[in-house]
Amino acid sequence: MITGTGNAHVTDQPYVGLRAFRRADGHKFFGRERESYEVATQWQANRLTILHGPSGVGKTSLINAGVLPLLDPDATDALPVGRVSHGSAFPVAGNVSYPAAALPPQHNPHVFALLSSWAPQESPTRLARLTLESFLRSRPSRQDQFGDPVLVLLAIDQAEELFDDFAHRQSYREWFLDQLKKAISADENIRLLMCIRDDHLASIMPYRSQLAGHSHWRVRLDPLGREQSRQAIEGPLAGTGRGFTDHAVRKLLNDLCVDRGGLLGEREQAEPVQLQVACSMLWRSLPPGVTKITPFQIGEVVAADEQVTEFFEKTVREVAAEHLGGDMPRLTAWLARTFVTELVTRQRVTIRETMTAGMDNALIQALVDRHILDSDRGGWCELSHDRLIPPVLKAAGPIDLSRQVSDPDDVLSAAELALRDRNLELAESLGEEALQRASGDVRLAAEIGSFLGNVAYQAEGYDTAIERYRTAAQLFETLGAIDAVARLLVGIGRLRLAQGEPGLAVDELTAAMRRFRHDLSIQTALAWALWHDGASQAARDTLTDVLEQEGGALDALQARGEILASMGENAAALRDLDRAGPLQWPSTKAAHALAATWLAADSGHTEIAQEHDKEIMEALADAPDSGPVQLYAAWISAAQGNREAAADHAGRALSARSPGLPGHLVPEARRLNSLA
Repeated sequence: MITGTGNAHVTDQPYVGLRAFRRADGHKFFGRERESYEVATQWQANRLTILHGPSGVGKTSLINAGVLPLLDPDATDALPVGRVSHGSAFPVAGNVSYPAAALPPQHNPHVFALLSSWAPQESPTRLARLTLESFLRSRPSRQDQFGDPVLVLLAIDQAEELFDDFAHRQSYREWFLDQLKKAISADENIRLLMCIRDDHLASIMPYRSQLAGHSHWRVRLDPLGREQSRQAIEGPLAGTGRGFTDHAVRKLLNDLCVDRGGLLGEREQAEPVQLQVACSMLWRSLPPGVTKITPFQIGEVVAADEQVTEFFEKTVREVAAEHLGGDMPRLTAWLARTFVTELVTRQRVTIRETMTAGMDNALIQALVDRHILDSDRGGWCELSHDRLIPPVLKAAGPIDLSRQVSDPDDVLSAAELALRDRNLELAESLGEEALQRASGDVRLAAEIGSFLGNVAYQAEGYDTAIERYRTAAQLFETLGAIDAVARLLVGIGRLRLAQGEPGLAVDELTAAMRRFRHDLSIQTALAWALWHDGASQAARDTLTDVLEQEGGALDALQARGEILASMGENAAALRDLDRAGPLQWPSTKAAHALAATWLAADSGHTEIAQEHDKEIMEALADAPDSGPVQLYAAWISAAQGNREAAADHAGRALSARSPGLPGHLVPEARRLNSLA
């Protein structure tokens, strides 16, 4: 047990406790010089470097405080360390979740999360429309003093977040990794560092060659050796006016370093998280005026889990006293419900405008300051370490992590988690309860209404979704939240299009444009509606205008590529669709196959056209009731001389409803259907 009665101010802490070191903590980071140089060297030398180790060994800290400071800013272009956890089901802007129906079908939450890490100040609307490659290509290129391009260094921390247990997210993962591969292949100067826990290492290993060919390396990070531990203990005290006696350092090392029975390297090692917690607690306990820390102040360093529990309980007791009148049970129960998932893992939570999950943001900040929570620039917070989960649950006592709670904002957070995990029935039930409890709070009622629209959209209840979005838009209008109104109108417009009512879709999207004229995603959605309404040239011109302003807009490239393919402008269509790849949306896959087939047929290379049979078959399997996909398949069959198949696909196109065939293409489908 650490002894002492003092309470050194938290902002004077030379130790980081449970949270990871940040870039600004480099002056406190000791004991990892060799590993820092190794990772920095391999990261720059290989297309892919995998850094792995057990939980709590300090991978994130090594990157932030050890590796990044070693990089030469004149020879490297290092983006902020990224994460791929999407936390919420949909992007958040202005503390309000996007209407799901307003997002382009190309939206990938893993891609969005990573881009948000790299560009936290960028508009979520823009990020939701970009691929990894188009984002990286849009960044200004940099050269060194000799005029050569510098290395572009990318880092993905906690890559195990890609490999969770939810089957419905697997397609997002594969699509994300395809985008990552294409981005790396497009620029020979890109170098990728991925950090992953040992228990998920086997999950990432099969993707090494896919991502980087033979240019990959693996670095394992082990706990601190005895000498490294000494440096980590003594180094941060430089300049504080305090220091350890030799006996005190030996005592700490004897308590922290245990024989781990390793066959290679040092057998006596210390867990970095245990060392930081022990030293942080010691520092906080020192009485004023102490300059030499002795074995008496140290007392006995208890086992790691007990130490973390003691640190947690003491810290949370302080926060409860400051913000909740000493109600520690309320605080610990809230922490368990909010930041621990039903799978007993850490949960990321959106930081809202003034209250987060039912607690004032001042309390959130107090927990961040004391290293119980960690927050990032993307507006999320979470427990600072996995080691906190057991003491949180222990302090909370028996608790159902899925149970309903009373505060409407808290209930909404629980509903968002249910929607993220595709439990639509629970999400709707919790959303309705939150709405009932939000009486008098217009903004929260509007946000909940938008959320319930998202639930209905996911359940394909389009009429209900439109009604929910419309009500939410009216509430946001009274608050003057014009951007939120515009996004909801976009959602309604896309739903009208899905219902086969392109004229109504054009009306809704035009209304959205009047409110938010410079949002390119709205212009792209309007172009789709115009095309479905028979105005192909107007749709094409609108998309060209979008791409002149944002050349890498994924949704605009795919939309224009598909429209050009339907107009028979095959070379131009392929240019757009190839830039927008890897293609995931069925109609754009089918449009790519169509343009390639027609172009090959025009040049007499029928064997090339047959290479795209797989592409059209995948599109048909993914969207058998899509009018455009069936018509493109009919055109392909006709180009290959298969009149019977062309007629069959054309008949299916005429009866398709998800989505239906644009009216101006119906005569062509009827012509092909008559070929049988």
